[in-house]
Amino acid sequence: MALIEEYNKTGNYLFKYRSYLPLILFILATIVVVLDKNVFTDFSNIYFSIICVIISLTGQVIRALTIGYTPKATSGRNTKQQVADVLNTKGIYSTLRHPLYLGNFFMWIGIIVYVGNVWFIIACILLFWLYYERIMFAEEFFLRNKFKEEYIKWAEKIPSFLPRFKHYKKTDFAFSIKNVLKREYNGFFAIFISFSYINFIKNYFENKIIYLDTFWQISLGFSFIVFITLRILKKNTNILNVKGR
Repeated sequence: MALIEEYNKTGNYLFKYRSYLPLILFILATIVVVLDKNVFTDFSNIYFSIICVIISLTGQVIRALTIGYTPKATSGRNTKQQVADVLNTKGIYSTLRHPLYLGNFFMWIGIIVYVGNVWFIIACILLFWLYYERIMFAEEFFLRNKFKEEYIKWAEKIPSFLPRFKHYKKTDFAFSIKNVLKREYNGFFAIFISFSYINFIKNYFENKIIYLDTFWQISLGFSFIVFITLRILKKNTNILNVKGR
């Protein structure tokens, strides 16, 4: 098999199972917490906790700005196969080609920083890059074959991961908060579950207590209320439905 086909096949496989990547990070984070005592900060420090949350929520905002302005069957959480009814080239897609994965990076790096181990942070950044590089390759392989010259012209001037704003073009769609709420409540809740898990195991293995810090109790409770409310609205009503989105 030629290397280009091998990369495409591997990328599509990783794309299909990318939702399991957090489980790998959870396992690695647990091992680091159990074995390593050399952390660069106190995990119970409220200011450090807030900084880490802000980093992760920055990723959520990036995802929201992407999904809120894009049409149906383009950007999302589909896992079975690549989907793109149209090529997104405006809005955030006029600054970089893979904004959702940039958002994912910030969402997870905040949680990884909270673990408090420099080498773990470096290792996870490398893991994230190696994992998503193949996925991005497969997505671009699909888009190039489907949209041909349109895709090539767009990709020639738009960077893959680090945004460049000089080519910014306003999107044709109005921002849809409903679209964001409908599609992103799982990820929002997952952020606070992840932080709470790290805080809990740190308290257990480092302080020998079964306890979740108050800040995370409140954050987890709030995010759960948001999650269950939006899930009920999505599953049982049409409130969050947006025509064409």
